[in-house]
Amino acid sequence: MFTLYYAPGTCALASHLALEYAGAPYQTVRLDFPNKQQQSPEYLRVNPKGRVPALVTDLGTLTETPAILQYISQAFPQARLAPLDDPFLLAKANEFNSYLCSTVHVAHAHRVRGQRWADDAKAIEAMKKKVPEVIGAGFELIERQMFKGPWVLGERFGTCDMYLYTLGRWLNGDGVEISRFPKVADHAARMAADPVVVKVLAAQQAP
Repeated sequence: MFTLYYAPGTCALASHLALEYAGAPYQTVRLDFPNKQQQSPEYLRVNPKGRVPALVTDLGTLTETPAILQYISQAFPQARLAPLDDPFLLAKANEFNSYLCSTVHVAHAHRVRGQRWADDAKAIEAMKKKVPEVIGAGFELIERQMFKGPWVLGERFGTCDMYLYTLGRWLNGDGVEISRFPKVADHAARMAADPVVVKVLAAQQAP
């Protein structure tokens, strides 16, 4: 039995979706971010980084979305969530997920977590103003060059789609219209209508 620590509206949604699509045995623990439960001594014993997601397994705890997504894919190969039979395509999947983690997510964090990089209020405000431009450029690259269609890797649905959908849900808050990216927008609509996505989102929002 896996235990996933998450908070609604965070990147942990991608890992939650992967567990559900994989048919994995798991339970979830919801953290209260507004009350900084992620910084509590109890949670820091689970994940010293004080962030989500964290996936507790029989072998230990995993953090960082790309690592968790690959682990779930390999632990449940029958679910075909990653192209494990194709080394190059698997590398492309990791390339895409790493881009979302290291570039897109970090750009988004400059709007909501500017204090990680600066203490000066004017600098933090300047970072916030830059976010729509940087996020827009990131999604333009995804739309033009990285998204194969109908899924991220082409015909194969997988963890890249779960991760893209998760970060795409932040576009409006980041001041970027998803309609600028027709392929990404169509992908988001199809994901949102999927019963697995509907189930997981409902579970995350339940009291």
